[in-house]
Amino acid sequence: MTSRERFLAATACQPLDRPPVWVMRQAGRYLPEYRALKGKHSFVEMVRTPELAAEVTLQPLRRFALDAAIIFSDILVIPEALGQKYQFREGGGIGMEFRLETRAQLDRLDPTGVQFRLDYVGKALARVKAELKGERALLGFGGSPWTLATYMVEGGSSDDYVRIKELFYTDRPFFDALMEKLTAALIEYFQMQIRCGADAIQLFDSWGGIIAGQDYEAASLRWMRAIIAALPKDFPIILYAKGVNSQLTDLAFSGARVLGVDWTADLSVVRRLVPANIALQGNLDPVLMNTTPDIVRRETTRLLESLRGAPGHILNLGHGIMPQAKIECMEALVDTVTRWK
Repeated sequence: MTSRERFLAATACQPLDRPPVWVMRQAGRYLPEYRALKGKHSFVEMVRTPELAAEVTLQPLRRFALDAAIIFSDILVIPEALGQKYQFREGGGIGMEFRLETRAQLDRLDPTGVQFRLDYVGKALARVKAELKGERALLGFGGSPWTLATYMVEGGSSDDYVRIKELFYTDRPFFDALMEKLTAALIEYFQMQIRCGADAIQLFDSWGGIIAGQDYEAASLRWMRAIIAALPKDFPIILYAKGVNSQLTDLAFSGARVLGVDWTADLSVVRRLVPANIALQGNLDPVLMNTTPDIVRRETTRLLESLRGAPGHILNLGHGIMPQAKIECMEALVDTVTRWK
């Protein structure tokens, strides 16, 4: 069985001798080869250049026996394609070109033709697909409408998310109009990624946990459900929503084949709560990768044993790998999973 076959079997909850393994944000600053490339090119330049994006995507696979690659890109390519550019602030975090505040600004956002404005992502996917030769799975991804809207309305990274929440509660027509544009853009974008070779799509609702639980359906879940319904039936969609463990049962009926679970939940408990035909992904604490190989082996084994006999598990972190992660810890993680029986 190839790594690609193993990964796809896990998304379909088929029994396996071990779970497949990959890591969210697996390409990045913890790798010296990435830092060397970043010294010559900006992050945005690497995202927009198919050759560079493909190279960064493949870097972790050359070091580690991962079962899947995730294309190197950024969730904010969607706001940029709509007409709201992004950049990285000097002191850290994201800054948008402008803060979305007026109906005139909203009306200028154009969701048509997103696939053409983001063709560099499709070209990067096609390059990586050719390099993988069908042996490892290839994942595309994008941010949820709610998560993208937080950046657009706040004007970038935020500590309190006051503006997006106020918009949701005080001007629902404006909010819904924005979400409709984002949903349409993401459907077109994901369809393009699938055509260009993605074996699965991960949908990141990174800021789903900031909205009150009773409002999660209207603010986020209904829009993700619409996206999933518009994609090919039974195509593997991994829905990762951070900080919404109380909504996991509802998420299980979103149409997604796989639920990504953050590190604050006991994955063995989640396995008992959601339907058996929904695969689970996760959920080691990313900070473990900053510790020691022995600790990583211990905690990875504990997670694997907690799910022994439960099909449909994809071993992953509960969020993205951190810049402080140690290569020897990543090696220990992958080695522990691939040797486990």
